[in-house]
Amino acid sequence: MNQDQALHLMLSGQSVFLTGPAGSGKTFVLNKLIRSLKKQGKEVAITASTGIAATHLGGMTIHSWSGLGVREELTEHDLVWMKDNDRLQKRYNATDVLIIDEVSMLHGKRLDMINEVAKLLRESSEPFGGLQVILTGDLFQLPPISRGSEVEDFVHLSSAWQELNPAICYLTGQYRQSSGELLNLLNALRTNSFDEFHAESLQERLDSRPHEDAVITRLYTHNANVDLINEQQLAKLDTETEIYEMETAGRKQFIESLQKSVLAPAILELKIGAEVMFVANNFVAGFANGSRGQVIDFDGDTPIVKLHANNKEVRVEPYIWRFEEDGKERATVSQLPLRLAWAITIHKSQGMSLDAAEIDLSRAFTYGMGYVALSRVRSIEGLYLTGINDMALRLHPAIYEIDETMRDASLVLAQELGEVKIAEEVDLPASKANPKLIQALRNWRAHRASTDSVPPYIIAHDKTLDEIARRVPKSESQLLAVNGFGKAKLAKYGPDILHIVQQAG
Repeated sequence: MNQDQALHLMLSGQSVFLTGPAGSGKTFVLNKLIRSLKKQGKEVAITASTGIAATHLGGMTIHSWSGLGVREELTEHDLVWMKDNDRLQKRYNATDVLIIDEVSMLHGKRLDMINEVAKLLRESSEPFGGLQVILTGDLFQLPPISRGSEVEDFVHLSSAWQELNPAICYLTGQYRQSSGELLNLLNALRTNSFDEFHAESLQERLDSRPHEDAVITRLYTHNANVDLINEQQLAKLDTETEIYEMETAGRKQFIESLQKSVLAPAILELKIGAEVMFVANNFVAGFANGSRGQVIDFDGDTPIVKLHANNKEVRVEPYIWRFEEDGKERATVSQLPLRLAWAITIHKSQGMSLDAAEIDLSRAFTYGMGYVALSRVRSIEGLYLTGINDMALRLHPAIYEIDETMRDASLVLAQELGEVKIAEEVDLPASKANPKLIQALRNWRAHRASTDSVPPYIIAHDKTLDEIARRVPKSESQLLAVNGFGKAKLAKYGPDILHIVQQAG
């Protein structure tokens, strides 16, 4: 399936699983989808299974958004608390589309819990309470952490997944490795056809070393290796150190959550000559998440970074990451959008594209780790291996069959859709309010204002009535999600409004 077909299907309101190999453009399609949905006036919840993945889309973790936090199960007490939580009620009912990225690392049990809470708070027995759900990721990548269990709790085996029955959009394009040995090797891993020819390709890269002057990122499986190498390399530079401390604002719990998801360190030490990586997007300034460069000077205490890709010099100002919840800013952290980049972990490299990388897979410890690392690099010429073990080339055996099934299902769906052409910027009209319902609501408001001897705006602003006529709430929970409605107004005016909505059909 191509990108336009997938986007067309998602914009039609269908719940889908957007998947495909690393570098097939999943994040690109998601960003395009999000822009289009927002232009339609849709409320989109952007989440991911990890904080690192969430930053790629500008969202939050699904654990935080769902209100589940670190809960491993839902008790009766939890359900009562959630049902009485105005904030969660409003969030779930105001949302039109829920996006969950990197679902390969999400436990199936977690998806079941989200499904249960969505049904409860939206007062609907439909899957996820009637939400359109967009699940994205590559099941061959890092699996969910199995806490002492030998059986992985895969998300696609959950009851919620079966109930949702998402359409499979399997992207087949390739935008990172366009051709060549590396792409063949990665495809061989995915199709379980890795042979001696592919092994020889990797062996050649074990014997190859980058030029001494080459600027190259090193990928490791463990944090300890990364921190040690970055500290050693920085210490070798005989230049003055500049220290930058992260600034924070907001409630402690939200700050801590935000800090865990941001790749910029709390304390950043830089010197002229330091190898750095940008950890945020600012296309106007000329850098993106994953852009590599070198500190070449300081303007006062502001670092000047020369990008390796095009030699562009960037004056790096502090970047603000925001934690927003229910349309309100709960916390911010401010830091230079940089981290030392002589080395990074494979986990933190997910979603990045690298021209060259020196990779140590000698301590790979889980399925998919080698695949994720190798697929970061654009070509075999940019791959330098310093070590590899048996686990590094293993993908989970249970995924091969389901991947083939999904690929076939997507192919059938693509054939049914036929050719679809979507403009570079999809600009669809916003959802329009029901004119009959608008008039009925305004007539009711005028009558109620006269009866209560209050100005009409005290009962409801025009914007509130417009939103009611656009969203057409059918329950108290859905009405509570409308801007301008709290529990007091719900108790006072809710029955009248819901009756009017029902009468308007």
